[in-house]
Amino acid sequence: MISFDQRIKKEREALLSKTVPDASLRPIDSLPKPVQRWLSFSRLKDNSFISSVFLKQDIQLKMKPSQKNWLNASADQLITLTPPAFNWSVQIKSNPLMYIKGRDQFRDGKGEMLISLWGLIPLAHAKPNHQVNQASLQRFLAEIIWYPSAALLPYIQWQELDHNSARATMTFAGTSGSGVFTFDSNGAFLQFSAMRYKDVGQEAPLVEWVIDNLSNEERGDLLVPVHLTATWKLDTGDWTWLGLKVKEINYRVSTTA
Repeated sequence: MISFDQRIKKEREALLSKTVPDASLRPIDSLPKPVQRWLSFSRLKDNSFISSVFLKQDIQLKMKPSQKNWLNASADQLITLTPPAFNWSVQIKSNPLMYIKGRDQFRDGKGEMLISLWGLIPLAHAKPNHQVNQASLQRFLAEIIWYPSAALLPYIQWQELDHNSARATMTFAGTSGSGVFTFDSNGAFLQFSAMRYKDVGQEAPLVEWVIDNLSNEERGDLLVPVHLTATWKLDTGDWTWLGLKVKEINYRVSTTA
């Protein structure tokens, strides 16, 4: 039986093997003004394309709204842009004797989630369906703040809403989703919000999901968000369930003509 870590290794090798150079980047000045200011703030160059990203994260989690104490976790993630995909692995330290491993994946327009005790005993497996696929695509869309080259690709369309915000709609391999990016007057990313499926079943509700940026730092040649929170806007009140700090980002970058 293939181990949890071996499975992730093979999945990531498969993602990288499918990555192709992209020749259809739009010029930055063709995008809405708020998006242009964000890309300028991020220091993205018009002739530079991020083909893949590997990052490491320190994470704090609350698994339910009533939980008082944070669980500590560490995660790493591989992202490719052409085609759009990610493979995210997390290890949650629930107590000194027990840990949980999880893997979220978006590939070929489909999402999938696995949870395992000690990486050996399966606890949950959310297979691709409309809800999982769209939620996974919206996660990829939200996270373009770490790989802003994606904003120039044709699978994301932009609509300016006002001086500091724009709606992005992403469509790929039969799955579509959207969300609103908000920036400050200098172009720094402040917030992403979307109506997202909170659960994976057919009756899953659409709930407002909000990513807030707390600070930016230089990573490579880019200036990107490194400290973020994620919140579900529930009828009973806000549930901030995730705190995330980016420890490391490594980019594979190519130069376009």
